[in-house]
This record gives sequence, structure tokens and C-alpha cells, in this order.
Amino acid sequence: MKELSLNILDVAENSVKAGASLTQILLCEQGGTLTIEIVDDGCGMDEDTVRSVTDPFFTTRTTRKVGMGIPLLKLACEQTGGNLAISSVTSQASPEGHGTHVTATFDTNHIDFTPLGDVCSTVLTLIQGHPDRDFLFRHQQGDHVVELDTRELREVLEDVPLNTYDVMQWIEGNLREQYGQTQEEDGHDGEE
Repeated sequence: MKELSLNILDVAENSVKAGASLTQILLCEQGGTLTIEIVDDGCGMDEDTVRSVTDPFFTTRTTRKVGMGIPLLKLACEQTGGNLAISSVTSQASPEGHGTHVTATFDTNHIDFTPLGDVCSTVLTLIQGHPDRDFLFRHQQGDHVVELDTRELREVLEDVPLNTYDVMQWIEGNLREQYGQTQEEDGHDGEE
């Protein structure tokens, strides 16, 4: 994939398909390291599935015979000297504490580092496609944090669906404004 935001979208979509009511997308950029964590409360995977999920010829889908999302993310990590770790607990093993935690680390200074891409569009796609699910997005860049929690939006909006046009416009504007603040703090005004 040309941007890590597409890998994030793929893994988060897997979380939704696993029945997650909350998917957390946590990015942290410190020094020359980017850490991406995707944590969900879905049905989880057993140990055999966790061991197999990085194999491109393994998939739980019936529509195709290969699953490239996690293997491509693993490759993107490893080509920068980083790594991918997956832990998961099934709902059978823990009815209260089940879910999956994917952690990907990257050396952002490495020549083979894949650009992060448009994470705002990734978050918007997830919310628009799954307005009945909750997402917590947090991107820490040094001391600056960009954050959006759909649970907080639901409290304010009450019965208004998250994927209505006005709400989606507000979410996009809010995220882009928060990222704009990062550019201003870095001494860039965001304009060419």
C-alpha cells in the first residue's frame, strides 16, 4: 500500500467485521519512531489464528483466498527496522475482556518508510461506513495531540446519526483544523 493510512483502514475494517463496538486508532510520533496501535473489543482470535494472520495466504474471508492487509503492514514495519505485534483474546476465553491489539512500529527516518498519508480521510471513511460503531482516534505528534472520540459526539448529537452530511463535514473540519494547528506550531502555515 502506498500510504500507511490505507493499512490503518484495512485493520480497522477487520475490527468492525470482528464485531467491535469500539475501535481505537492510536498513533504516536516521538523522535524518529512512529507507533500505530489499533485496539478493538471484537470477538478476538485464537492463538493459531494470531500466528497465521501475518501469512498472506491465510484469510478468514470466503470471497478470496489471500489476505494481504496484515502481511503488508508487517512488511512496511520490517523494511524500516520496525516490527509488528498482535495480541488477541477470544470472547469465549474472556466474555468481558476480549478483543485484538495490533501494534506496528516504524523508523520514520528510514529510506523505506511508507508515508502516513491522509489519516483524516481514513477516520471519515470508517465513521461514514459504520455510523453505529464507535471510534477513538488519537494522533500524538510530540506535545501536540489530535483527537476525536465518536462516543463524545453521540452524547452531544443524541439521535442524529454520525454519517449525516453536516456531522461528517464538522468532523472533517475539526480534524483538519487540529492538524492545521500542528502545522502552525511547527512554523508552517499549511500553504505552499
